[in-house]
Amino acid sequence: MASRASSPRQWEPRLPATSRGERPAGRLGLLGLLVVLGCAPGPALPVLGEVPAFRLTERSGDLFGSDDLRGRVWVADFIFTRCPDVCPAMTANMKRLEAHASGPTLISFSVDPAHDDPTVLAGYADRHQAGPRWKFLTGGREAIAGLLKDGFHVAFGDGGPPEAPITHSDRMVLVDETLHIRGYYRGRDPDDLSRLEADLARLAERPGTPAGGQHS
Repeated sequence: MASRASSPRQWEPRLPATSRGERPAGRLGLLGLLVVLGCAPGPALPVLGEVPAFRLTERSGDLFGSDDLRGRVWVADFIFTRCPDVCPAMTANMKRLEAHASGPTLISFSVDPAHDDPTVLAGYADRHQAGPRWKFLTGGREAIAGLLKDGFHVAFGDGGPPEAPITHSDRMVLVDETLHIRGYYRGRDPDDLSRLEADLARLAERPGTPAGGQHS
């Protein structure tokens, strides 16, 4: 069963770019030089939204939701177990993030909840050697659709043709310990994955930020 990755037309906040012809002067020029040289911290990551409260079913069969994620930095992606193209690449990159030094919690939301029950998700997780910090969630179709569209602001559709019935986002989403969205990243793009890893480190370096995953 093929899937269709959403196009970049989905809602995705962008930061304003600096004009190439603009040259800072005086102290601003010096500050810019220090940032480039790594002698000063970069700007804080933007707040791009807030994940609403949710409660779904984890592959273990236990309920799991937003209350369990408060106080944790985490990364979300959106996959389904029968997907032959987009999802294996995204899952491989989530596996890479599992080894990140900041220890983020990883959350994979199934976009095919009618098929991906906890038993199916558990088998998928085992095949990819997912550890306890990596959660696989499923639930009712309306709950999943509403969370993706209205919470994460990413694409979702399950009314496509038989050869590609499910359309879903190929974005990974970085969420901080207060459930604020701090970044969107193309889940199959090496440069975006490197940017996500750098942003994870930036969040982890803030004073008082807990480790990403202590969940059992």
